[in-house]
Amino acid sequence: MKLYTYWRSTSPYRVRIALALKAIEAEQTFVHLVRNGGEQNAAEYRVINPQGRVPSLVLDDGTVLTQSPAILEFLEEAFPTPALLPSDPVLRAKVRAVAAIIGCDIHPLHNIGPLNHLRRSFGLSEPEISDWIAKWIGQGLAAVEALIGDSGYCFGPNPSLADVYLVPQIYAARRFKVPLEAYPRVARVDWHASEHPAFQRAHPANQADAE
Repeated sequence: MKLYTYWRSTSPYRVRIALALKAIEAEQTFVHLVRNGGEQNAAEYRVINPQGRVPSLVLDDGTVLTQSPAILEFLEEAFPTPALLPSDPVLRAKVRAVAAIIGCDIHPLHNIGPLNHLRRSFGLSEPEISDWIAKWIGQGLAAVEALIGDSGYCFGPNPSLADVYLVPQIYAARRFKVPLEAYPRVARVDWHASEHPAFQRAHPANQADAE
């Protein structure tokens, strides 16, 4: 397998966590999202991923998978141990709900494309951009805080798909200087993850392309 990734992007960060949790080795190819106008926009990369996003996962037979939710679902189905989704259907739905809050409602609103559009098309200043980011991250994390449990990871003693989404989002919140004091359950998950070798391995600071 080959993973196209960028060290501080939360989407490939999710996939790196899942790969590490499942002990799956994948060669990494780095796509710098800022240098030279964004290497994701190069024609060579658009052949791999027509949307020009990371991550992309190339399987051993050459099949290309895109979009982190689809890649994570593939990994869960193709490599079911350890499971990232509970067997109980109600709990599985709760795990997926937290993942969806982050993947659908928080992350897209602070992604590089929308932020650049706010700057170029609406003339927002950097303080206004920061307010925008803080609003949507804070609102989303408040919902997550109310939905997750009181011990261990989001939904128990073992990491689930919810944690795979939440830990990168916490990293992004810190990167954008969003206060986290109001979210003790979220902070608890982050502490547990910081002690786990798979989460440590996947952390942006430990990537070969980290700056």
